[in-house]
Amino acid sequence: MSNENGKPLADRVAIVTGGSRGIGAAIAERLASGGATVVLTYKSASDQAAAVLGKIEAAGGSAVAKQLDVGDLEAGRQVVAAVAKELGKIDVLVNSAGVLDAGEVADVTVAQFDNTMNVNVRGIYFLTQAALAHMPNGGRVIHIGSIFGESVPYPGIGLYSISKFAVAGMTRTMARDLGPKGITVNCIQPGPIDTEMNPADGDLAQLMTPRSPIGRYGRPEEIAELVAYLAGPNTDNTTGGIFNVDGAWNA
Repeated sequence: MSNENGKPLADRVAIVTGGSRGIGAAIAERLASGGATVVLTYKSASDQAAAVLGKIEAAGGSAVAKQLDVGDLEAGRQVVAAVAKELGKIDVLVNSAGVLDAGEVADVTVAQFDNTMNVNVRGIYFLTQAALAHMPNGGRVIHIGSIFGESVPYPGIGLYSISKFAVAGMTRTMARDLGPKGITVNCIQPGPIDTEMNPADGDLAQLMTPRSPIGRYGRPEEIAELVAYLAGPNTDNTTGGIFNVDGAWNA
């Protein structure tokens, strides 16, 4: 339901991992503008997290930041428990944090493999599990995957792609399990997005932009807009979905 100001996410509590920059920051700001109380997590960028909080508060929104390494399962459980104690519930969980480690099959180390899977797969699986204990009927789980979870257009990104293929599969599995509880689970797969990690004027853009039919990188706000929709009150029948937001990059 909306409050008197027409904010569809009013009275909702949302956790956004990796919320200190890039796509995660845009998501945190958009959910807050929709009326949600946002808990954004950051691994080490406390200054950037504080800047995002400042923007949200200046716009009249409500948010707090908590330090979290998503790969640390116990830390994830503690953050979830703290949020539930402080705010009473968790309505929305957006798993946006992740790592990208490149390397061809012959060169990837065990440490690289383990870290990628620990953060991109194991971490979000068990953070979601922890949140479920505090998520009421009507809850929303949204994973931020990647178009590399659908195809592998370049050599050397296989490790990252494996993890994002797993996220897509996890989405479908969780949607099956959680549907009877009234909780939806969806995955957004961004294409190239103009962020600090992959700027639209960076070296990779020369390789990626020509593949896009619309001829440009996406913007973080375009991902955030779909997150806000999926987190909203009118999407009970939208679950198990894999949504590409890539300008037909992967078409």
